[in-house]
Amino acid sequence: MCGIVGYIGKRDVAPLLLEGLQRLEYRGYDSAGIVVNSPKSGALKMVKAKGRVRDLEARVPKRFAGTTGIAHTRWATHGAPSDINSHPHLDPENKVAVVHNGIVDNAAELRAKLEADGVVFASETDTEVITHLIARSQADSLEEKVREALKVIEGTYGIAVMHADFADRIVVARNGSPVILGIGEKEMLVASDVAALIAHTRQVVTLNDGEMATLKADDFRTYTTSGTTTNATPETVEWEAASYDMGGHDTYMHKEISEQPDAVDRVLRGRIDDRFNTVHLGGLNLDPREARGIRRVKILGCGTSYHAGLIGAGLIEGMARIPADAEPASEFRYRNPVVDPDTLYIAVSQSGETYDVLAAVQELKRKGARVLGVVNVVGSAIAREADGGVYVHAGPEVCVVSTKCFTNTVVAFALLAVHLGRIRDLSVTDGKRIIEGLRKLPEQIQEILEGEEDIKKLAAEYADAKSMMFIGRVRGYPVALEASLKLKEISYIHAEAYPASELKHGPLALIEPSLPTVAIVPDDDLLEKNRAALEEIKARSGRILAVAHRPQEKADHTIVVPKNEDELDPILMGIPLQLLAYHTALSLGRDIDKPRNLAKSVTVE
Repeated sequence: MCGIVGYIGKRDVAPLLLEGLQRLEYRGYDSAGIVVNSPKSGALKMVKAKGRVRDLEARVPKRFAGTTGIAHTRWATHGAPSDINSHPHLDPENKVAVVHNGIVDNAAELRAKLEADGVVFASETDTEVITHLIARSQADSLEEKVREALKVIEGTYGIAVMHADFADRIVVARNGSPVILGIGEKEMLVASDVAALIAHTRQVVTLNDGEMATLKADDFRTYTTSGTTTNATPETVEWEAASYDMGGHDTYMHKEISEQPDAVDRVLRGRIDDRFNTVHLGGLNLDPREARGIRRVKILGCGTSYHAGLIGAGLIEGMARIPADAEPASEFRYRNPVVDPDTLYIAVSQSGETYDVLAAVQELKRKGARVLGVVNVVGSAIAREADGGVYVHAGPEVCVVSTKCFTNTVVAFALLAVHLGRIRDLSVTDGKRIIEGLRKLPEQIQEILEGEEDIKKLAAEYADAKSMMFIGRVRGYPVALEASLKLKEISYIHAEAYPASELKHGPLALIEPSLPTVAIVPDDDLLEKNRAALEEIKARSGRILAVAHRPQEKADHTIVVPKNEDELDPILMGIPLQLLAYHTALSLGRDIDKPRNLAKSVTVE
C-alpha cells in the first residue's frame, strides 16, 4: 500500500528518493512527499503534493540539496487525500519528520490527550500523532525518543524518522508493515519494498515485527523495541533492477501476462523427480510420516490468492485424497476457528506481507498449528513466520492486479498436490500423467498468448457491457471468480461469478441480452452439464462467451484453449480471461497498472 524510501550517505538525496518513489508507484497511492536534511543549515526541508509522484517532482525546487532524506507515497486511511495529509509529517519546530505505513488504532485517544496539552495538529492523519510524541520526548537519543513513542502506539506501523538534532542517522521500526534496509558502500537505504532498493544495492536486511534499526552512512544496527540488540545478517536479493522495467510493453500488466511461460518454467525447474514420478519441495520441512498424518488442509488467502487457494484445495483433495478447502484469511481470523492439530494450514500471499494473512498465521502459530507459506517474495514476513513452504518464483510483479503470480501459485499448488499424493494414494501412473501435463504448460500458455489479437477483438465486442456474469462448475468456478475479479479491478465493469449449477437458484433472473455471460466449459466429465447451463442462458436471450477446448454451439463466441490433464485445465483457462480483462480496460481508457482505490500489497485491515 503506502511506500517508504529513505537514504543516508553522500549523494544528492532528492533525485534518489524521487526515483525510489517512482519504483513504488505500483503499490497504489494518492499523494506523495519528501523531506531532506540541509547539510549547511541542519534544518529539515519538505515538499508534499496530492496526486502522483510526477506532481511532487514538479514542486521540488532546483536547490533542494541534502544527503539524508525520507520520502513517502500515501494511500489514505485517516483523512482525505490532500497536500496537508500527505507524508512526511513535521512537528511545529520542523525538527522531527516521520513517514508511516500502517494504522495507529488508538490515534483518536492519543490525539485528544495531546490536544489537551496544547498541541495543535496540522493534518487529519493518525501519523501526525507519532511525530508529536517523538518531538515532545525528553529522551537523550533519537532511538529512545522513538522507543518511547512506540510504547504508547497500538496498531501497525513501518516508520522512518529523521531529527534535525540527530542529523547523522535515520531511525526505523516495524510492526506489521514491511521495513527493508539496503546495505551499500558508505551509504544506507531503507524502503517498504525491495523494488526501491535494487537499483542501488542487492544486500538487504528485512526487519522483524518489534524490531528497530539505526542507519548511519557507514553503519547500521538492529535491536528490539525494548532495546535488546539483534544480529541481522544481510541477504542477497535474487531479482535485478531490470526485472522492474517494462521491457518494451505499454503496461506492466501486459508484460507480466506475457512472462507467464517463463515464470511457470521457473516454478517447475528443479522440482520434478522423474525416477519416482513425484515432486521435491525441500522447503516444506514436512517428512513423509508427518505428511501421512495430515487429516485436513485449510488454505487461507485474500483476493486473487484466495482464488488460487480454491483451485489448490481441489488439486490437493483430488490427488492426495485429503479433505481440503480454502477460506478468506480476513474472515478466518475473526471467527474464532477450531484449530485442529491434524490440519495443515497453508497461507497464500504474493507479497508475503498481506496483513490479514499474516495475522491469521500468527494466530494459528499461537495455537500450535503447523503452517506452510506459498509466497513469491523470499524473506517476507509470512515466509519467516511459517514452518515451511513453497516459493512460487514468479519474479517481480509490478502491476497492482496479479496475473503471473496467480498462475505460478496455482502451479505451485499442483506441485504440492503431487508431492502429497505420491506419499499417500496417487499412483505412479497418475503421478507421471500430471508431471507430463505440468511440463506442457509453458508451451500451451505461449500458444494462448499468440491468440491475443482475437481476444482483443472479443474485448471490443463486450466492452460496452455495464455488468457481466462469469460461471463455471467445480474446477471452473474458481477460474470464474478470478476472471470476474480481474474485470472489476481494471475495467471497473461490475461482474460477479456463480457456480453454473446455481444459475437456476436465482441468478437466471438477471439474464438478458445486455448482460453477457462468460462460461468456463472444460472438456471433462461435466461437459454436458456445462452445456446445459449454456442452453438455459441462450433460452433467455443471453449473450455467451465460452472458454472451452472446442467451439461451443450455443455460445456467441468461443475462446478455444489447448487441452491438458483435467486437473490442470483451470491453469490454462484463466490465461485468456486475463487478456480479456486487459483489453477491455484498455479500450475504456483505464489506468491499468494503477486501478483506482486499490493497492498492490494490503498491509492494513
